[in-house]
Amino acid sequence: MKKISILSLHLGYGGIEKSVVNLANLLVKDYEVEIISTYKLDHSPAFEIDSKVKVTYLIEKYKPNREEWKHSLKKLKPITFIKETYKALVVLFLRRSKTTKAIKNCNSDIIISTRDLFNKWLGEYGKKKTYKIGWEHNHHHQDVTYINKVVTSCKKLDALVLVSDSLRSFYKKEMKKRNYKCKCVYIPNMLDKIPEKLSSLTEKRIVSIGRLSREKGFTDLIEVFRLLHEKKPDWHLDIVGDGAERNKVVDMIYGYQLTKSVTVHGYLNRKEIDKLLSKSSLYVMTSYTESFGIVLIEAMSYGIPCLAYTSAEGANDLIVNNQNGYLIENRDPDLMVEKLIELIDEPKKRQYLGKNGRKISLNYTPDRVKDSWHKLLKKKG
Repeated sequence: MKKISILSLHLGYGGIEKSVVNLANLLVKDYEVEIISTYKLDHSPAFEIDSKVKVTYLIEKYKPNREEWKHSLKKLKPITFIKETYKALVVLFLRRSKTTKAIKNCNSDIIISTRDLFNKWLGEYGKKKTYKIGWEHNHHHQDVTYINKVVTSCKKLDALVLVSDSLRSFYKKEMKKRNYKCKCVYIPNMLDKIPEKLSSLTEKRIVSIGRLSREKGFTDLIEVFRLLHEKKPDWHLDIVGDGAERNKVVDMIYGYQLTKSVTVHGYLNRKEIDKLLSKSSLYVMTSYTESFGIVLIEAMSYGIPCLAYTSAEGANDLIVNNQNGYLIENRDPDLMVEKLIELIDEPKKRQYLGKNGRKISLNYTPDRVKDSWHKLLKKKG
């Protein structure tokens, strides 16, 4: 049985981390699978990992302290700033030394990297016989610096997996410009399961799931819901997730006197999220950027119509206007509210869009995605 190692920054909450766990659980049926996690953020991983998957943590004593460092700088606390700077340097040193050592000593047949920094180290320090695969989850947004960083990191890799076909096409051209032999392959992220029971779409609930950080646009979501609340005060908004902007989001909810109409749940486990989706009628994404949007597929699997801004690039590959939801251009909050009201007032339209979304979600089942991964992994050896 061939062995696969997956390099992960951590196993906390996050889209990449969830994808890592889903892939490990999928492949462990046919391979010996190990997840090498740089940091151990909590006592246990955020997502359930198959007991047959080996998990190795490289750094357990220290954790990334970017937010603490930024806070000390912003608040002009010199002593705290010096301490946090020292800690940050230690963390960065350990990240590099521990990860490169793990790569050098790894005897796996296949190593999958999940960050451009890991791609570079994998190419430099991975054994010659190892099949080296990068896995890019982020969208480049035409950022030349970021594009160059990703492409250069793949110089010595055998393949790069992209989560959308448009990204595959883009990076294929970039690799060709540099005469890199790294093959670009499209494999979408997948659902960990398909629910048997769909939402009835009858409850007056809107849901949104994600990290509470600026790029996810949750403050914009509160603005949208404020406008909607003026016309549909009996509808409720559920927000699942946590992050740096939680306090800002909560302050807005209090400021707009929406505390009875908006619930910020924080992080929820899989069963709790499933329960929430099963009683939701609309899903709204206000992200500034989104490479794939697995949360949209999860919502669609429950038959929930989805609305998103076109700035979330991944949403454009998943949502078709008037078919399974709506894409809103120019981040127009008024148009978003208009479409929400349309679906609130037309339950039959909700059912129609939800039914189509459910059909689309079936393209992202483990069995469908498994074939693509197996095809790639069998290319070597």
